Amino acid sequence: MRTPRTAPRVSPVPRAPRTRRAAAPTACAAALLLALAGTGTAPAAPAPVAPVTATAPARDAFDPATVHRLDAAIDAVMKKTGLPGVTVGLWIPGRGAYVKAFGVSDTGTRAPMKTDVYTRIGSVTKTFTVTGVLQLVDRGRVGLDDPISTYVDGVPGGEHITVRQLAGMRSGLYDYTEDPKFLDALRADPHRSFTPREVLGYAFAHPPNFAPDAKWQYSNTNTVLLGLLVEKVSGQPLAGYLREHVLDPLKLSATALPSGSEFPEPHARGYTDFGPGGAVTDATDWNPSWGWAAGAMTSDLADLRAWVPALVGGKLLDPATQAQRMRLRPTGVPDVSYGLGIAAFSGWVGHNGELPGYETIAVGLPGNKGALRGTLVVLVNSDIDKGGSLSGQVARAVTKIVTPEHVWGPPAPAPTGDRTP
Repeated sequence: MRTPRTAPRVSPVPRAPRTRRAAAPTACAAALLLALAGTGTAPAAPAPVAPVTATAPARDAFDPATVHRLDAAIDAVMKKTGLPGVTVGLWIPGRGAYVKAFGVSDTGTRAPMKTDVYTRIGSVTKTFTVTGVLQLVDRGRVGLDDPISTYVDGVPGGEHITVRQLAGMRSGLYDYTEDPKFLDALRADPHRSFTPREVLGYAFAHPPNFAPDAKWQYSNTNTVLLGLLVEKVSGQPLAGYLREHVLDPLKLSATALPSGSEFPEPHARGYTDFGPGGAVTDATDWNPSWGWAAGAMTSDLADLRAWVPALVGGKLLDPATQAQRMRLRPTGVPDVSYGLGIAAFSGWVGHNGELPGYETIAVGLPGNKGALRGTLVVLVNSDIDKGGSLSGQVARAVTKIVTPEHVWGPPAPAPTGDRTP
């Protein structure tokens, strides 16, 4: 049994090596893990089951031998980790598609996982928020090198921290998801609502970790500030701005930023061990408002498949602005680099996300002239990581077979133990 976590996670990008669970979330591991006080009987840990859904049309599918290898590899990860359910979507132009759901969406009813359910996407939310910021850059409403104090009041040292540094995780601002008082409040009631200013108050009670741009460090504080920037400049609530300017233009009707614990049906139940004593707990209806612009969105497989090429290809941005976004810089984590609200993992570009009960990977493999050589989406309904991130282990198993020159992540858990981008 893993030692109970001490920091919530809403981001999935691996960070530079730090003591396990003492650090904030990173590109491959920034999901908020919360303790649920006063829960009843915890759901039993589920046993993995065989694949139950396959939606890829036969004419587009990979060859039978590859499909067999993928099925076996995913089943092996499930057996090793006790993962309740997983949905995998893999599309490789000219080679085939693989779209399957494995296991169960509910460990109580044993309802099978399906490929059309909604999920919480954790830090993949950051890709949408930063896209909104960059659209405002395109319209001349925001400058990437403007100080955040131009748009948001009350940021310590805000006159020296730029919009670019916030989007690139180089501000040095303390991550509120590491604050003990915040964690205590969240443990006391994971169903409560937090405002952006409330969570920032926890962050601003601490001095910066380093001077702006001195290094890279994943911090959810950065993206919450960018959400407030969007609201200030656009005059719209962040959810409404994203709906009008990002989601609707791409017809992403299954994606939304809820104001509280709202969760469209049908959705899989999500399981975490961040309960009392590490007991398995159903976190499906916990309120992710603390993650807001950094990690509270919901989506589904089809929308994330459509989002990845738009994100990596810059469909909603001017080419020069997209080039700024895709200026991927070292993070200090092997094979992981980070641009503006976007990460690269062993060649795969996009983001991962994690928060209690759910993990997500939504990435593409860039090719020539903006085309993608592949798109990968992994959705799991647990963050009870055994041997490393559950979604990362699935992605690694899949990419070892289909893209052996671009295998996802390290063979062992990341040094920090972080579990969210």
